[in-house]
Amino acid sequence: MSFLTIGSTSFGGGLTGWMRRELVERRGWLDDKQFLSCYALCQIVPGATNVNLAVLIGAQLRGAVGALAAFSGLLLAPLAILLTVGFFYFAAHGPSGGRLLNATLTGAGAAAIGFNIATGIRLARHNVRRLGPVLIAAAVIVGIGILRIPLLGVLLVMLPASLALALLERRP
Repeated sequence: MSFLTIGSTSFGGGLTGWMRRELVERRGWLDDKQFLSCYALCQIVPGATNVNLAVLIGAQLRGAVGALAAFSGLLLAPLAILLTVGFFYFAAHGPSGGRLLNATLTGAGAAAIGFNIATGIRLARHNVRRLGPVLIAAAVIVGIGILRIPLLGVLLVMLPASLALALLERRP
């Protein structure tokens, strides 16, 4: 039911924030470190990160049945909503119409961005203890978000820098 609620109420990219809120804050199934570890692992695996996260957490909690339940709960309601809205959209406006729907989706996207930023701040406040990771994150945000440097270019520079910083911080 938790994943059904998450899948039914999250819209426009705020899924990670909803998942963290439900699984860490409300249910207490994971703590922040476990959630971040699972999330990092799911980003490495091919596929949609949040779907991978739901399957991983479902499997950890209840095995294969939990993975299937989490997957189904996360995706069934949004799929039904998408197919229904798409049907009415194309039936009423055709492929080129729908300014109101576009404006609604733009607003929902902005709300999701705000929710993701709030989740990032909340996670950072409790889990980031050193200045190095903050500087790395800030450099990535500036590089991609402000300077519009392609993701691959930023990663080619920041991944080695991040690994070097982590190795330097581990030395006694």
